[in-house]
Amino acid sequence: MLDELLAAWIGRQRWFGGKGRAIDALSIESDVELAPGLRHLVAAVWQEGSRERYQILLGERAELPDRLGHALIGTLGGTYLYDAVHDSDLMGLLLGGMARDESRGGIRMRHVPGVEIDTTPKSLVLGAEQSNTSLVFGDSYICKLFRRLIPGVNPELEIVTALAERHAPHIARPYGWIETELDGTATTLAIMQEYLCTANDGWDLALASVRDLYACMPEISAADAGGDFAAESLRLGVATARVHKELAEAFPTGVIQCHEVKRMAEGFRQRLRRAMTEVPALRPHADAVEAAYHKVDQLAAEVRVQRVHGDYHLGQVMRTPTEWVVLDFEGEPGQPLAERTALYSPLRDVAGMLRSFDYAARHLLADNPRAAELEPRAEEWADRNRMAFLDGYIEGGGAVTARDAALLHAFELSKAVYEVVYEARNRPSWVPIPLAAFRPRPT
Repeated sequence: MLDELLAAWIGRQRWFGGKGRAIDALSIESDVELAPGLRHLVAAVWQEGSRERYQILLGERAELPDRLGHALIGTLGGTYLYDAVHDSDLMGLLLGGMARDESRGGIRMRHVPGVEIDTTPKSLVLGAEQSNTSLVFGDSYICKLFRRLIPGVNPELEIVTALAERHAPHIARPYGWIETELDGTATTLAIMQEYLCTANDGWDLALASVRDLYACMPEISAADAGGDFAAESLRLGVATARVHKELAEAFPTGVIQCHEVKRMAEGFRQRLRRAMTEVPALRPHADAVEAAYHKVDQLAAEVRVQRVHGDYHLGQVMRTPTEWVVLDFEGEPGQPLAERTALYSPLRDVAGMLRSFDYAARHLLADNPRAAELEPRAEEWADRNRMAFLDGYIEGGGAVTARDAALLHAFELSKAVYEVVYEARNRPSWVPIPLAAFRPRPT
């Protein structure tokens, strides 16, 4: 049976969110033939009483070539079934479908009005993603297939199309999308954007800078090291402020009153209490964290809120030859859609990037026998780039006033608390990286 084959296969996929837990049942909710040999499935997976839906593009062949052997799901009735995202011939049908605004059995393939899509490039699957699958078509397009499906328009599609209409410079241009109905709601299955083939990943650039510093003689400062990143951090801060401004102009904004700010601080405290139960190493820092949250309680003014990125870090930005580009506006993975589209202080994004600088600086210290020797250099690099980013954010029009500083610090600490729990569960040797956030910083 197809559902049994899928249940045995899906648990081994890196994008499957329920790894480590038994699959109680799998059923196929939707099965649409997009073309001969290509079916679009929506599979419901039940684990511990909860259901998640996943998108599967199922290929069918009488014979399976060696190049597709790694994508095999199984055989049924003498037919080879495989993960069709690895079949460039079949994926070309999606590209053509978007170019021509085709629909098949409730699957709607659309292109952004006013753009033309070249249907000749062949696809290649990128291998680095955890929760989605991205296809690169030549040097032109990157199509992200959302494997876990949540009813509704994906925030990334909503945001990049709105900003593209405003000719925003710091996004990858959208070209098309694929959607269907799920629970009576238009639901995004995929989004296709400009592929930044000549750009460099922000995380990789930052790590290269850290490596350069660590390779220098001890007397050489971060400012004098050959790979100093501070100028790029400043430019990234400017770009971030401009994206926040564009988001505020494209979508509704609002304010939260003092009592709502206090409720937000209480949410931070609840996260801290849960985290300390799971990771006792947090307990010595509890008083300092509580003091930071108390300063948020004392804010006697409303806080401006707007649409934000929601999962902002160095891995979400790319440096092109001319500017920084922000990617992946879909928000924090695994969170409900309503939470990912809610209004927040833009300082939440700022805090996420500041934490990312700390991670870049200390990432190479994990399991490093020279960690104690290099720790001061890591702190110097992180502080230099954090300050440069904040300077750029203010230069670009972002607000980080003295009153904002308390809220920004609280956002940072709350993110670090989350990181401690994540690392304790997944990479215990990395726990010292977020724990370093609780040490006093220069002001």
